[in-house]
Amino acid sequence: MRVLIADKLPPSGVRAIADLGIEVIERPELQAADLPGALAESGAEVLVVRSTKVTAEAFAAAPRLGLVVRAGAGVNTIDITAANRHGVFVSNCPGKNAIAVAELTLALILSLDRRIPDAVATMRQGLWNKKRFGQAEGLHGRRLGLVGFGHIGREVASRARAFGLVVEVFDPSLDRAAAEAHDVALAADLDALLRGCDIISIHVPYGKATHHLIGGRELALLKDGALVVHTARGGVLDDGALAEAVRSGRIRAALDVFEDEPSGAEAPFASPVRELPGLYATPHIGASTEQAERATSAEAARIIDEYLRTGNVPSAVNLQRGRAARYAVVVRHRDRVGVLAGILGGLREEQLNVQEMQNVVFEGQETACASISLERQPSAELLDRLRAQPDVIAVDLRAIP
Repeated sequence: MRVLIADKLPPSGVRAIADLGIEVIERPELQAADLPGALAESGAEVLVVRSTKVTAEAFAAAPRLGLVVRAGAGVNTIDITAANRHGVFVSNCPGKNAIAVAELTLALILSLDRRIPDAVATMRQGLWNKKRFGQAEGLHGRRLGLVGFGHIGREVASRARAFGLVVEVFDPSLDRAAAEAHDVALAADLDALLRGCDIISIHVPYGKATHHLIGGRELALLKDGALVVHTARGGVLDDGALAEAVRSGRIRAALDVFEDEPSGAEAPFASPVRELPGLYATPHIGASTEQAERATSAEAARIIDEYLRTGNVPSAVNLQRGRAARYAVVVRHRDRVGVLAGILGGLREEQLNVQEMQNVVFEGQETACASISLERQPSAELLDRLRAQPDVIAVDLRAIP
């Protein structure tokens, strides 16, 4: 098996993948336009990326590709539709960089409150201005609103409480019992969170449902003097609307991600928010600590190892969820060559499409049990034919609730 690494991984991560006994091709310089040719030339079965875009052209050029591992959390740089069309697994490494992003989030909150970047810049100019920079509000007792409460949001909450912040959360997947378990308040809706909090921090993935989740209307709900921190994904926040709100002097903000951010490590950067005095910007470095990179690359190696050994893909993001399987056929059988082929052949005769299938072998390797999920109920005649097949011990039909 060949693995193409199309981004820079720490040496420990590259070694972990190579130690699996597979060929590793390191091409950290590759850009999106170069990837189709590199995949075709290498014949790689696994691709590892961080920020490099994986386009439909890349999938079309790589007939042997079976798995793309995003060594990070977000997969918005990968054409999932194209991956599905070519039957390629896409996996990510959720939570492995959560601490790093949470640390930057708190750093940006503190920077906004204490105006640290401005104070440093003024000192470097040879100016002492204690009057201006000695007027911070402070964080203790203020209300921090988290938009999203996944791995990163939870790490932010635990650190925010240490500063004495009161944490409130808007996340449709979070119920009141879970909120209480994490010692956070649960907002009734996004508008209520925005109206009631002094600081807003965004932690949701980017997609159709979250495009411009925070726009001009939402920003208008914020209190005068509110702080906005965005370390999630460009596009969740409307950068143009934010620029207008910051320019008005109503709010101040700190961003690590942008709608129009460059894809490379070094590039010119033009943005409506770049030079606003009330906004601090960092170049998408939230996950860029050595600790996070080591943890993420180790998880990428674990995913590849599991795929190599079993064919299963941990944290796969493009598998169908909640398919319409209504019945399960459970077949206990002798562990012999051809038994499963005969069972599947019988299902094919009735045009029964298999939704999921699992076959486990009992200790001693004499017998096994196959569980096959189906959309429709098989006929009684088919079940009798399956029971009559050689080496089939028993066949049961179960309705799936």
